[in-house]
Amino acid sequence: MQEEECDGMNDSTVKTRRFTPGRVIAVAMTAVAVLMVVATAMGQLPLVWAQGSAPADTGDRIKVTTTVGMIADLARHVGGDRVAVTALMGPGIDPHLYKPSARDVDRLNDADIIFYGGLHLEGRMVETFEAIDRTGKPTIAVSEQILEEKLRTPPEFEGQHDPHIWFDVTLWMSALDTVSRHLQEMSPADAPYFQANADAYRGQLEELDAYVRQQIARLPAERRVLVTAHDAFGYFGDAYGFEVRGLQGLSTASETGAGDVQDLIAFIVERQLPAIFVETSVSQATVDAVRAGAEARGWKVAIGGELFSDAMGEEGTPEGTYIGMARHNVDTIVGTLLGSDAESDEE
Repeated sequence: MQEEECDGMNDSTVKTRRFTPGRVIAVAMTAVAVLMVVATAMGQLPLVWAQGSAPADTGDRIKVTTTVGMIADLARHVGGDRVAVTALMGPGIDPHLYKPSARDVDRLNDADIIFYGGLHLEGRMVETFEAIDRTGKPTIAVSEQILEEKLRTPPEFEGQHDPHIWFDVTLWMSALDTVSRHLQEMSPADAPYFQANADAYRGQLEELDAYVRQQIARLPAERRVLVTAHDAFGYFGDAYGFEVRGLQGLSTASETGAGDVQDLIAFIVERQLPAIFVETSVSQATVDAVRAGAEARGWKVAIGGELFSDAMGEEGTPEGTYIGMARHNVDTIVGTLLGSDAESDEE
């Protein structure tokens, strides 16, 4: 490892450290800035969950801290037993609204490298990551390698890119490449190991992409309409041929007005959609309001099931992995929209 890249490395990994006066000041100022962010958040902090957090004695393993579980899953597949991965946000946690806790600050300071989504996924933490990056600690947005022309920028997003890139499995392969490249740069001696792991996982993602397309092919084109709590599934729609409507915008921090609810109710009734879907990390209240409004207009629409959008499932379950989460989503969507045709389709 290069000495210029060793801020935050533990003593068993790095024997010498170079601290210039300027760097000391920068680190101190960053610590103050981060603590100020935390101070403003106190009193409204969610419970913190560290998915697969490393034991106290991590030895020579690279300490990786991530935001959402999907990124932690990438880091584990690439890093294998050479990394100790901690995710700040667990099941049911909304990254758009997340506020860092004092414990999170410790985890970020203790990390050798930090991976986050970028594209304003972690809206309230952007300045924190930028400040940490200026200290020299690798702080990487996994979306950094994706070409801009492949990013969604719908007019309603007010000039911002859609951050939910994991819903297009091919784009998530780009995030895999980013994680692999930066881990290899951090530990060149482990580069062949990291590359082999990344190649193996890429094969699994290719199989997942094929599975999603195979399942969706069971749906007639006119049934490929997905209505969810917020606009997280746009990449899914573009990649796999769905018309997608969300009650809220790309971030759950956006306001939902009465007009938005009424417009969506009118859309559901006009198209006679059989079901709408809730999300594990978003309140169901607004979806229930849409459902009630449609029924008031004479159209009964079902809650089609719960989808994982901005957070994975519980650790130790299939949905607690990216591949398991994606398979659950497509199985739930296709099974619900096929309805009574699903059983005959499988016979």
